[in-house]
Amino acid sequence: MIAICGWAGLASPPSKAVGTLARMEQDSIASKYDNAVRAGGPLWAAVAFGDQVELYQEGDATVILAGRPLWRNQDAPSTGSATAQRLLAGYRASGIKVLQSLRGAFALAISLDGGRNLVLAIDRMGITSLLYRPTGQGLLFGTSTELVNACLDNSPDINLQSVFNYIFLHMVPGPSTIFRDQFRIPPGGYVQLENGKIESGKYWQIHYEEPRSYDLGALKVEFRSLLERSVSNLLDGRSAGAFLSGGTDSSTVTGVLAKVSGKPTRTFSIGFQADGYDEVEYARIAARHFKTDHHEYYVTPDDVLALAPRLAAFCDQPFGNASAVPTYYCAQLARSAGVDLLLGGDGGDELFGGNDRYAVQAMFSWYSRVPSIVRRGLIEPILFHAPGARHVTLLRKGRGYVTNASIPLPERLLAYNMLRRNPSEAVFTADFLARIDPEMPLELFRNVYHAADARASLNRLLAVDLQFTLADNDLYKVNKMCDLAGIDVAYPMLNDDLVAFSAGLPAHLKLKGTRLRYFFKEALKGFLPDEVIGKHKHGFGLPIGIWIQTHEPLREMLYDAARAFGSRGIVRPDFIQRMISEHQSGHAAYWGGEIWVLSQLEMWLRAHGWASARTLL
Repeated sequence: MIAICGWAGLASPPSKAVGTLARMEQDSIASKYDNAVRAGGPLWAAVAFGDQVELYQEGDATVILAGRPLWRNQDAPSTGSATAQRLLAGYRASGIKVLQSLRGAFALAISLDGGRNLVLAIDRMGITSLLYRPTGQGLLFGTSTELVNACLDNSPDINLQSVFNYIFLHMVPGPSTIFRDQFRIPPGGYVQLENGKIESGKYWQIHYEEPRSYDLGALKVEFRSLLERSVSNLLDGRSAGAFLSGGTDSSTVTGVLAKVSGKPTRTFSIGFQADGYDEVEYARIAARHFKTDHHEYYVTPDDVLALAPRLAAFCDQPFGNASAVPTYYCAQLARSAGVDLLLGGDGGDELFGGNDRYAVQAMFSWYSRVPSIVRRGLIEPILFHAPGARHVTLLRKGRGYVTNASIPLPERLLAYNMLRRNPSEAVFTADFLARIDPEMPLELFRNVYHAADARASLNRLLAVDLQFTLADNDLYKVNKMCDLAGIDVAYPMLNDDLVAFSAGLPAHLKLKGTRLRYFFKEALKGFLPDEVIGKHKHGFGLPIGIWIQTHEPLREMLYDAARAFGSRGIVRPDFIQRMISEHQSGHAAYWGGEIWVLSQLEMWLRAHGWASARTLL
């Protein structure tokens, strides 16, 4: 866990900010963090503590560096404040460009001129988190919304647009937060305060090289070597284990950890007593293959019932991904087994082409290759205008294919979203719609897709997922649930050298036709079990929709919370009742997920000071 909080550019900070930093100092002492630090100047102050925090001061300049970043071509972290000292010298010489030489997970603050000028930044992949709120001539900053809000003299306002974005995407996408006038620094991003002016930007963006010639054999050797080096660099003497879902990523991390450590790896898996959801057998195959010390826990509806309010209270923003539940219980299982550090396989799908939607989008893209004269002169007239076409199954499916294929990317990614398939007026109140932009989530996707430094559409899709699926969703989930369980987590797949390697792979090696992760699987043949290489992706998906149907206490709690949200002035109560009715009538998985999203939002609001039935408008 890393905690940073402070302000800059303020001669008179909010009175609560002073008390918040004092409490953080006491918390760090109580938590026995030997490397807790406090720094300050005429116009700024900050407190930081955690397992890895550096402080370097030189005159009226200060660097606070949290995490274990390395310099380019450096093999192991420096000791003491050497990295922070070098960072200050580099920033004075080249400004923001110095951040391009750092790799690994980190969050930092560089103060110059006693706090008149400040730089905040996080790592390239968004493994760490840092937020800020402009105020007066300066800003407040912290590693969570709660720390930033604790420095405000007045209660923050909910950002209604973020509420809509959350319901749309089941999480709050950056750079906004759930609170008005509060922002997250994006992966590879920075914020610079200079003489009262705030500037934000990115010091790094993934560059997809897309080479035409390559040596496949040499690429396989390099890939395996990078994997081993990445895992090895994360081991620092702590007791380490691995999440093991039985998929290719977690199995790969497990196998490499066993290889580089030279001893049996402790692995942890979650199962469910629900048809179509339990993937434990694949985890067992990988555990036997790599001879791990394997641990399992079967999550039950009672576990969800117990955790749901606690999860909502712990997260500093609403979070609607139900797989947070099994992630927490897996992390708790590892902590109870004496593990200090868990390695996760997150990122492999977004780097090497492992999500099912990449194959689906590839199939839709084939239609654009059909000559226009054939599409418009023959195919579409038959499908859409031939008498009786809608009653012929094959033609009806063809209509659906052509309709979706005609939607451009990235809009097509969201075509099946619940809020794209239902009129906004049927879902939300008129007062709420008047205050938000329903197209904002799509605009966020467009911005990332079109700004991607890539030619191939697959790589543009990967860039979108690195932001919205990985940084805003999966990393938030795993980080928070590991914090709640009291265990550290690291991500070998997100090693900067591995990220650069993936960006240099030709797109057709990531997705070969509709074969996902083609290169990844080819490179690991003979290392991973054949059953794991050939399995369909699943992960720790939670059968929440089925359990809401069959477990009465869980159903009552979530239905009641969802209905209560109907009094907030956001979602129409009749639509919430429709969701519940549709869920009861058989559409368990689809509507169960949506009910979880609204119930978690309601529980989050209650836990963070918005009393039940209090309108948000």
